[in-house]
Amino acid sequence: MATAKTRSSKLRRRLLLLILFVASLATAWVIWGEGVRRNAGAGTAYGAHVTCSCRYIEGRSLDDCTKDKVEGMEFVRFSEDPEAKSITATVPFVASDTAIWREGYGCVLREWEG
Repeated sequence: MATAKTRSSKLRRRLLLLILFVASLATAWVIWGEGVRRNAGAGTAYGAHVTCSCRYIEGRSLDDCTKDKVEGMEFVRFSEDPEAKSITATVPFVASDTAIWREGYGCVLREWEG
C-alpha cells in the first residue's frame, strides 16, 4: 500500500509541475506574444518579398536566396510555388506571408494585391 501512495504522490507532483509549466508558457505568451507576432509578421513579409525578388528577378535558386537571411530571421522558413512564381515565408504557428512575382510590378505581397 505504501508504494501506491508513493506513486500517487509522484503522479500528483508531475501533474502539478506540468500545470505550472503550461501556465508559465501561457503567461509568457500573454506578456510577450503580441511583440513576437508583430516581429514574426514583419520578418515573414520582408523575407517573402526579398526572397521572391532574389528568386524571380535575379534568377538565383531558392537555396541560394535563403543564404541572404539577416540576423534575427533564423526561424523564418521559405517555400516556393514555381507555377505561381511565389515565395511563402513562415514562422511556424505564428506568421506567414506570400510574395508573388507580377509582370511590371515585381514581387508583391499577397495581402497588398488589389
